[in-house]
Amino acid sequence: MLNDISKLSDKFNKNNFKSKSVLITIHRRENHEKRLQYILKAIIKLAKIFKTHQFIIPLHQNPNVKKVLIETLDKFSNIVLIPALNYPNLVYVMKYAKLIITDNGDIQEEGTSFKVPILVARYTTERMEGIKMKCAKLVGADEKNIFKEASKILKQNKKATRVSVKNPYEDGKASKKIIKYIREFFKNERFN
Repeated sequence: MLNDISKLSDKFNKNNFKSKSVLITIHRRENHEKRLQYILKAIIKLAKIFKTHQFIIPLHQNPNVKKVLIETLDKFSNIVLIPALNYPNLVYVMKYAKLIITDNGDIQEEGTSFKVPILVARYTTERMEGIKMKCAKLVGADEKNIFKEASKILKQNKKATRVSVKNPYEDGKASKKIIKYIREFFKNERFN
């Protein structure tokens, strides 16, 4: 899987992927225009200071977002712009990320499964469980706040950054519960 992902960009660094990667996904309409510029300024500052880290940004299909990301970030050697990832590759990148910066609700939930700290580039979220359990932190589209909170994490080694609380979104037993429910459902006499 790492080979598949590394082929997406010449800038991709396999050597530090599992210890110094930051996954960034920004696409929500609320983060377009000025807010997107603030977020990108924070990412640029982080990339300049944390030069040994690679900032992996799958490009969203929205042409307005994609164009701005390419024009603003492509010139930085440790900012890796790649095409949108299929689900298995996205999960793989999440699993090995040192940090995730996102405005995506699903990634807020799934990233916690891998104990990755998550900075939510929004001012509100429907996924408050992660905020309350300190698996994720709301940083808004605030350049200074994103930079400050990300820097705290990136200054540490990866092991020290792992989130130690229980995943508030799942217990890892969803498939067993689904199978049990389906079996019980079809045991019902109405279906015999």
